[in-house]
Amino acid sequence: MARKTKSAGIAFRKHDHGRCQRQQLSEARQLCETRKLRLTSRRRQVLEILLASHQPMGAYDILAELNRINPSARIAPPIVYRALEFLMSEGLIHRIESRNAFISCVHPGHQCAAQFLICRDCEQVAELEGSDPALLVEADNLGFAVDHSVVEITGICAQCQKHAG
Repeated sequence: MARKTKSAGIAFRKHDHGRCQRQQLSEARQLCETRKLRLTSRRRQVLEILLASHQPMGAYDILAELNRINPSARIAPPIVYRALEFLMSEGLIHRIESRNAFISCVHPGHQCAAQFLICRDCEQVAELEGSDPALLVEADNLGFAVDHSVVEITGICAQCQKHAG
């Protein structure tokens, strides 16, 4: 069973999103500093774009936003992909595999099994903390060494259910 934390499922709860963004950006900066990594201005901008929403964004949507923010820069796709690769490798963002899109991590720097609730109406994504121990135990019982685990559960969030009803 996943632990309940304040940040788990935050996308579906009322919260101060500006404060949430500032805190996650600060944690990302500290993490990079501790690991002696460079959070370049471009990497930071990509992270800020993803932090601005609880909806996943594709690489080309991020590219369009970067070019809107920096109209004279003419940023190319490889720059975005390199930034996304860095941010994923450091545990600052996740790839939503079913959407081929990216979202900021609510637990920056923690290497954990990714679990997401995805609302099919509003497209908000909530990251859950923890992993499903039953699946991992079963894999272990079968002698299966798990390298990567992603759980994406699609449904309708409480807010969308309220508006539909």
